[in-house]
Amino acid sequence: MLVQHQSKYVVFSVLLLLALGTLLLTRNVSAAGDGSIAGSVKLSGTAPHMKGIDMSKDPYCAKAHESSPAKMENVVVGSNGGLQNVVLYISEGLSGSAASATPSEVPVFDQKNCMYSPHVLPLDVNQKYKVTTSDQTTHNIHPLPQPGGGNIGWNKSQPPGAPPIETNWKAQEVAISVKCNIHPWMHGWHVVVKGPYAVTDESGNYTIKNVPPGSYTVTAWQEEYGTQTQKVTVAAGQPAKADFTFKAK
Repeated sequence: MLVQHQSKYVVFSVLLLLALGTLLLTRNVSAAGDGSIAGSVKLSGTAPHMKGIDMSKDPYCAKAHESSPAKMENVVVGSNGGLQNVVLYISEGLSGSAASATPSEVPVFDQKNCMYSPHVLPLDVNQKYKVTTSDQTTHNIHPLPQPGGGNIGWNKSQPPGAPPIETNWKAQEVAISVKCNIHPWMHGWHVVVKGPYAVTDESGNYTIKNVPPGSYTVTAWQEEYGTQTQKVTVAAGQPAKADFTFKAK
């Protein structure tokens, strides 16, 4: 009886290992078969002047920008015309696990030198993120989602040295305005989407990674210029390209 029991245990263990191996192999093959969407976002025309920010009401904030005066960040353009802080996401074509998967990465929305860093934070639905503070002055974080849209706004104080606020958004929303009730010039955005996303860097470049093969609509969102879309086809393991150009107002 003991030998028979051990034999059954060995068979079960072998089957379990085979099942796990198959699962891991399937995941690796799937990841290897994914492609990407990359490109650039530029501004055509003269970039608008971004007003300077008067931080004199808080000496800590003013001192932090003594050598480099702060400016509004509604439109940030690089030397090559690249438009920063544009969120790229797949608005049509995703299905199954690609549309419902939640990234394990936990992005950080920091308060640094009395500004939000990054100015625009893209997130997936239900993706955890942290709100932190690097400043030695008290801030008040107040996201303002649209009423009735599935997301509930909140309003929390974060004094110096306070632990991170960890939370998420329950519904897709492009985009949620974030402000500080103590420092009225502080303004940022949370852009909540479903599926893979990216945000442009200081040169206006981006890459949306882990995109399964298929045909998609890619949307580019910018806080002043709205949205643009493009149709893109992604082949297995290959990069697709989508460039966007917004016209200056």
